[in-house]
Amino acid sequence: MRTIGGHIGYGIRPSERNKGYASYLLKEALIKCKELHMGQVLVTCDEDNIGSAKVILNNGGVEDDLFITEEGQLKKRFWISVKSS
Repeated sequence: MRTIGGHIGYGIRPSERNKGYASYLLKEALIKCKELHMGQVLVTCDEDNIGSAKVILNNGGVEDDLFITEEGQLKKRFWISVKSS
């Protein structure tokens, strides 16, 4: 999980994209992670998935280094702080 899997995963079917569902799902998942006192979570997406990267960045994601899977696919990695205030 610390390399590419991440703590949170979501997928939106193509006909329902660009309607705010991914942002909503990630926001709700981050609330749950905060309740679980996780501190920070890893969220990943394919290197060419601009929409998902924007959703992650808009929810506080800080980009980390790229990771190359065994299949040669590039993955973007983002850390999001969910520490309790």
